[in-house]
Amino acid sequence: MFCRLDTLARSSHRTESPVKVAVVGAGAIGAYVGAALHRAGAEVHLIARGPHLAAMRRDGVRVLSPRGDFTARPAATDDPSDVGPVDYVFLGLKANSYAVSGPLVHPLMHARTAVIAAQNGIPWWYFHGLAGPYTGRRLDSVDPAGSVSATLPPERAIGCVVYAATEIEAPGVVRHLEGTRFSIGEPDRSVSRRCLDFSEAMVAGGLKCPVEPDLRNDIWIKLLGNISFNPISALSRATMGQICRHPDTRTLVESMMRETLAVAAAVGCRPEISVERRIAGAERVGDHKTSTLQDLEKGKPLELDVLLAAVVELASLAGTPVPTLRAVHALADLLATTSSAPAGSAP
Repeated sequence: MFCRLDTLARSSHRTESPVKVAVVGAGAIGAYVGAALHRAGAEVHLIARGPHLAAMRRDGVRVLSPRGDFTARPAATDDPSDVGPVDYVFLGLKANSYAVSGPLVHPLMHARTAVIAAQNGIPWWYFHGLAGPYTGRRLDSVDPAGSVSATLPPERAIGCVVYAATEIEAPGVVRHLEGTRFSIGEPDRSVSRRCLDFSEAMVAGGLKCPVEPDLRNDIWIKLLGNISFNPISALSRATMGQICRHPDTRTLVESMMRETLAVAAAVGCRPEISVERRIAGAERVGDHKTSTLQDLEKGKPLELDVLLAAVVELASLAGTPVPTLRAVHALADLLATTSSAPAGSAP
């Protein structure tokens, strides 16, 4: 529990050189992770901007959580050159901004800096280090023209699947809703020293951070919900609970999930998950708006390439029929185009 973290931090092993972490995009998830790491003794630098940055500089990061409220005061800046090279860059950015993140990330790099990408969907490094027929294959939907790999070389990547839910309640204030698990893993399935060291720092901060030999299973399990509920919610303006309670959209979600599992199997991954159980879990969440619907309502770009377009591309690569995913992708892609275009302009 967070109320025990002071004792936990004092009793945990400390080295003379604590792990140095820069959180690039210190929004709800990033600031939460940064605050927990800092409270456990890591050297943490938050990279943010605007009123949120000003509040964190002035008052620190205030975390409101059912596990206990706390305040941490890590360094915060909008200029990564003030920070210099770090051991880990924790990316709290949306995946659709990775290709242009160079000015934020490159000043933080030394030869061994690892990049921990806390993203939903299919990552740009998916086939990096993966033995088989698709070794080293690049996916245009998530790494167009190699632009992401040029900015974030796959050999630096540590995958991360986030199971925590947080939101910015006010500038500098993060409300932790549920979950503390951040599963991490190497693209080549090894259990590396850099993963173990980061996991140790996260656990000392009161978070769960298992090092998974094959993180791709976690990626597909979480993606089952994102690939279905996120685009449907944006298209219908409905909550997860409403989608589950409506018989036809519930059937649509089931079809999208089954097609997604078929694609996963076709590229060599068989996550052990029941579609019915996955839908039931989403229904228990209730009338929650997905992040894609929230982005749509705020006029932000929709993060659908890594969630939906990437799986359609994988289906084409593997020769797997996915008619439902293709239909929803066509509608969601049109929505993404028209929602970002000025009123009255042609898409």
